[in-house]
Amino acid sequence: MPTTFTHTPAETERKRPGIGGKPPVDRRPTGGGGGGDDDWKNPGHGPRELLYRIRFYLFSALVADLLFFALLVVFFFARQTGLVMDPRTHHFASDWHRLQLPPILNIGSALLLASSVTMELARRNIFREIDVLEEWLGLGRPALGRTLPWVGATLFLGILFLAGQGLAWRQLTARGYAFDHGATPASYFFYLMTGLHATQLLLGVFALILCLTVLGRLKRVEFRQIAIDSTTWFWHTTVLTWMALYAVLVFGQ
Repeated sequence: MPTTFTHTPAETERKRPGIGGKPPVDRRPTGGGGGGDDDWKNPGHGPRELLYRIRFYLFSALVADLLFFALLVVFFFARQTGLVMDPRTHHFASDWHRLQLPPILNIGSALLLASSVTMELARRNIFREIDVLEEWLGLGRPALGRTLPWVGATLFLGILFLAGQGLAWRQLTARGYAFDHGATPASYFFYLMTGLHATQLLLGVFALILCLTVLGRLKRVEFRQIAIDSTTWFWHTTVLTWMALYAVLVFGQ
């Protein structure tokens, strides 16, 4: 769905002609939007351009993040092909043994996919034109009211996913694959890949909490749109990263 910022026609104040009369003055609407006239005087520095700049910086950082995980996957496959010498037979053999993944990861993956859907719904509601227009006219904050429940649902699903990850780690530890002792090459990569991803997802959880905390305090609707849009794309990237890592762990051993 294309991203749009709703603009309303400028209002023109005129005084009756005569002594002391002033020329017309263009003013932006005062209802709901707030702010001054900078965006109208400098159309190249309006909210749309600000959104595009923030997206550019965000996507650049996300591409670097995806490249990091791609490099980790390369090491994952390279380690499987590595050979070590058996001290008893003095022959080279692979020490890689397939790791049976905890079933809780299947549930966690489904929850994370659902969270991507709820976050996208939040993004679409904050850009819904009719609601944004009402906010500009000072008729309430319908866009914000429609968005916050979906943000809260995304936060809830994200926390459930992290709880499932913690449970999976405890299950592996109970089976003798503790990270500090008893870890095999496969279990070591499992802890490394899922741990780094959990750190990334935790940043997304903090961003969601921040959105729920400060969105209502932002007076300008475009700032609320930018906050939700940035958080949504970060969250989608985190979900995409997990699905790729999970596919590697399931089918790549």
